[in-house]
Amino acid sequence: MKMTEEVEVTQVAWVLSYVQGGIAEAWKDNLLDKLAKGESEMESAEQLFAKIRNDFGETSEEKRKIEQLRTIKQERRTCDKYVQEFKKVARGSGYEGRPLIKEFKRGLNGAIRRKLAKAEELPTTIGEWQKRAVRLDRNQRQSRAKERVLERNMVCLGGNVAKRRRIIWRKRGTNNVENGRRIQRRW
Repeated sequence: MKMTEEVEVTQVAWVLSYVQGGIAEAWKDNLLDKLAKGESEMESAEQLFAKIRNDFGETSEEKRKIEQLRTIKQERRTCDKYVQEFKKVARGSGYEGRPLIKEFKRGLNGAIRRKLAKAEELPTTIGEWQKRAVRLDRNQRQSRAKERVLERNMVCLGGNVAKRRRIIWRKRGTNNVENGRRIQRRW
């Protein structure tokens, strides 16, 4: 009987010798301290493996999806791509309604989130939030693209870009009419 106990302790020590680095090493040190003091009821390698699975084992699919949902961010991606990835991750998370909307808004880039917050009438469903965010993102990206084209054109023409931009925007705001016809400009 004593021989098998020694073999079991040796097996446990051998398994623990492969636990290295990070939080696993701290976990191992705590377990070895308990074993040395006789406070742990771990007597076999099977019990050790069960404890390892319990403490570090595979989490459920739902928990993994929730963790992904909490860490997903739009960053520099288009909102279309963010929404598609968000839908994929949210599918198995178990989140619905307000908690899902909260996680969606948290992952949006700051500019889109601020514009959504300033809206007079806030969306009520996740689908409405996603549609509005996509629309705002597209508008913002198109505006930036137009501004870059205008700035490039102004630089090519020379002169003060900021001053020319004010003149162009002032012209755009008026209804330019010449001989009863609307003047079409290429921007």
